[in-house]
Formats: sequence, C-alpha cells, structure tokens
Amino acid sequence: MKQHFHNGFHEITGYIMRRFLRTAMIVFSWFVVPYSRFTNIKVSRKKLPPIKSHLLEIPAVDLAKMIRTRKVTSGEVVEAYIERCKQVNPLINAIVQDRFEEALDEAREVDRLISLGLTTEEEMEENTPLLGVPVTVKESIAVKGLTNQAGRVFKTPQIAKSDAPVVEQIKRYGGIVLLVSNTPELCLMWETYNNVTGQTRNPYDLKRTPGGSSGGEAALLASGASLLGLTSDIGGSSRLPAMFSGIWGHKPTPYAVSFKGHHPTSDFPKWGDFFTIAPMTRYAKDLPLLLRCMVDPNGPKLTLEKEVTMSGIRFFFMDNDGPSGMMRPLSRDLHAAINRVANDFNAKRVNIRKMKWSLDISLSAMLTMKNIETIYHKTEEGQRPKTVCTETVKYFFGCSDSILPSVIFGHLQNFMKIIPNSRHKHLATIIEALKTEFKELLGNDGVFLYPTFPNTAHQHYRIYHKLLEPMYMAIFNTLGLPVTNCMIGLDRRRLPMGIQVVANPGQDHLCLAVAREIEKRYGGWVRPPSEESSRRPE
Repeated sequence: MKQHFHNGFHEITGYIMRRFLRTAMIVFSWFVVPYSRFTNIKVSRKKLPPIKSHLLEIPAVDLAKMIRTRKVTSGEVVEAYIERCKQVNPLINAIVQDRFEEALDEAREVDRLISLGLTTEEEMEENTPLLGVPVTVKESIAVKGLTNQAGRVFKTPQIAKSDAPVVEQIKRYGGIVLLVSNTPELCLMWETYNNVTGQTRNPYDLKRTPGGSSGGEAALLASGASLLGLTSDIGGSSRLPAMFSGIWGHKPTPYAVSFKGHHPTSDFPKWGDFFTIAPMTRYAKDLPLLLRCMVDPNGPKLTLEKEVTMSGIRFFFMDNDGPSGMMRPLSRDLHAAINRVANDFNAKRVNIRKMKWSLDISLSAMLTMKNIETIYHKTEEGQRPKTVCTETVKYFFGCSDSILPSVIFGHLQNFMKIIPNSRHKHLATIIEALKTEFKELLGNDGVFLYPTFPNTAHQHYRIYHKLLEPMYMAIFNTLGLPVTNCMIGLDRRRLPMGIQVVANPGQDHLCLAVAREIEKRYGGWVRPPSEESSRRPE
C-alpha cells in the first residue's frame, strides 16, 4: 500500500513538472521567435561555393585505398580540403584554429614514405588505415598546439599541451589533423555559438543552425570541407548536428572510446556512463573505419568487423515519445519519412511506456553528477571564482563573458539539490527497468528506430523554446546504449531529416550496418545548395 502511494505521488509529481515545462516552452517561444527573426535579418542569403574537386566527394574508405595505391597523393587530398575550408568558412564560421601548413608537411611526408615502398599495401591497411586522410576535431577535444578552451572566454588562450588519447590514436593510424572546430561554451547547448568564435551556420541555409554542440564539425562535413570528424556526445551533441546537417553521427557504447582530454570533464565515477567522444562522418560507410581507429584498447571490445545481414536483424520502432505527450510531435515530413523507413525494414511498432520518463530520468541522472567542469567550477589562473547569483546579474546587464546556458547551468544544479533524494532513487529504479526492457527487447540482434528530433534545422536560437525535444536523444545517454543518427532524405524545405538506430551495449556493429544500408537505400549526404545550383535554370 505504501509503495503504491509513493508510485502515485511520483506519477503526479512528474506529470505536474512536465505540464509546467511544456507551458514554459510555449511562453519562451513568444520571446525567442521574434528575437530569432530579428537576429536573422543581418544573416547573408548567400549560398556556398560549388564543390569542384572530385577528391572532396570520395568516401574515406576509398580515399585511403587510393592514397596507399598511389592513385592520388595525400598532398593533393589535403590541399583540396584546405582550399575548401578557406572557401566555406567565411560563410559557415566553423573553424576555430587551423594547422594547414603543418598538415601539408605531414601529407608530403606520407607521400614520401609510400613512394619508398618499404611497407606493403596490406600492412598499411592493417596498421595505418587512415594514412594520409584529413581529419577535423571539435575544439573541446585536445589537439597539441591548438586552442582547447571549449568556447570559453579567457584572457590568455588555453593551448593543449598534449593530444587527447583519441587524437593520439587517429594520428597513430595515419590521420592528418587539419583544424579544431567551433562548439558552444563548454558544449552546454544544442546550438553552436559562443563569445569567442561566434555563431556557426548551417550549410543548407545560413539562417539556420547546424545544431550543437558539435555544430562546427557538422557544418564542415556537410559543406564538403571535412570527411571525418571527432566530436563528443552527452545528450545528443553528435547526433543532432548530424541530423540537422544531413550526415552521420554515432554515440558509441560507454567507455569504448576514451573520454579523456576533453573539456568539459568530470571526476565523477559514472561520467563515462553518459559522456563519450564520438565519430561523425559524411558517409555512413566511413563510420566503422573511423570508430575502429578511435576505440580504446582498454575499453569494451566492439566487433566492428562482424558480418551483418539485414535479414539477421530484428527491427522495432516508435515514432513518438510514448504516452506522455511531453515532446512536440514530429513534423509531417519527418513522420512520413520515419514511417517509410520502419515499413521498408519491416519494423515492429512497440510502445515502451517508460519512455515517458525520458526528461525526468535524464535530468536527474545528469544534473546530480558532481564535479562537472563549469564556469563556476574552473576559472582562469589568477581569476576569482564565479558565483551563480553574481554571474546571472552580470549576464542580464550584458557584462558576462559567458552565454546563457553556461550561466543557468549552475541554477539547474542547485535546483536538483532541493529535490528529495527519494525522487532521485525512484527515477534511478526507472532507469534500471528501462535498461532491462531494452536488453530483453533487442538482445544481440535487434535495433530500435526512434526520432532524433521532431523537426529539421530551425533558425538560430530557437532551441530555447525546444529544450525538451533533445530528450529524444539524451535518453540513450542515460541508458548507456549505442546509437547512430542516419540521414533519411530532405524535407519539403530541402533540409536534412534523420532517424536514430539504437542497439544494446557492445552491439555498435548493428547500428553501423543499418546505417550503411540506409545510405544505400536513401542516398545519404546531399550537396548543400550552392551559388552555381541557384543560378541553374529550373
């Protein structure tokens, strides 16, 4: 009887909170939408220059082979990507700092070593599968000699003294790092802007966001200015930009990839349950290659080379957030596209009722983690620590160096502290129950199809009245499941649409196999509109 009362109490509490937050989002929209329209008045209506070099449209798997077999030089490839970066960055504003000259020197050295013929093609494919291929990296991930302050304002630039372990591995496998790309301050927003580099724009429409927090990587990849990207993901930070930009982002099984060498970070024991460094690619066929080179040799083993047939996979899907009505419904085009994919793969519709707790359990799990790096937790040497109240006042008087999400994050953490511990414990039991439900549903041969976000890329800043919708993605960080965003076509506005493919821990190869099949069936990445295409007669 007592347990029944407690469950009923938590149900009512959750319902009230969800209704309150949904109402708050509606109120926010009254202010956000006019502000978004106003700020977009100055945004250029230009389109990107057309992609002219054929080297920019070759998947990394094929490009690496061409470099190994001397059909093309790494120097030519790197030079083509550098030129493309210089063409598009004035429009998309995605690059924080480059190392173009060093990359060209490294590419020439690769070509010299290959020309000596001291290593067979088979040995190069096995030991250095990325040899001579350019890679770009989110600025929050440490690349030795380049800025590494995750969009924070510092009087003295914070330069990485060493590579993050995952960057070390990419270099060891032959990858050539070109640059570090833009991210919102401390990766705390699903749009990409900060007070250091500014706002990154979507290649498909400069008035729209590429998403966040890995928006710089996504914009470069979609523009044809990058091929392989290192990103990070704690609540959809790799998947939302991938969807908004029409490419592929994968959140690996927890601890499969080292999360060290990243800002923000935490010494909380379960930090790696939620946060991971993640691969992002323009072509689905490149995801296994990049992830193989990123996998931590001391982490969980992933069977990325395992042969998978579509007939051997069981498919399940949901096209909404269950019975809660919490997140906004899918757009008409997205609803049709997701249902088409589900039908094409003969997916069985399921209704996982506990998914209605996505917001509650994700916020409880993530915001109760201790010692997360914030603007309050770590300050520049010689600077006084910031306080939540003081920084809030400074922000609203236009005197803060930080963006709004960084300022209010402290308030959210404080709010979580006043919630009774009994509620956090109740939500923790729901997390475990959901993990068990997915484990039993998917086994080692099942995948779950689920929306990435309910609409395609919106205009800048409009995430502020859509802050509940990222729970479509964050729930899988909370549950510790690997998941891939897949490009499934363009909507009526010619904006990319996406779907998530989810599997049980350690079954990343299922997500990636389905991603490759989706790319084959629906075409994958589509060139963004260019100046040349806009002049072309209908």
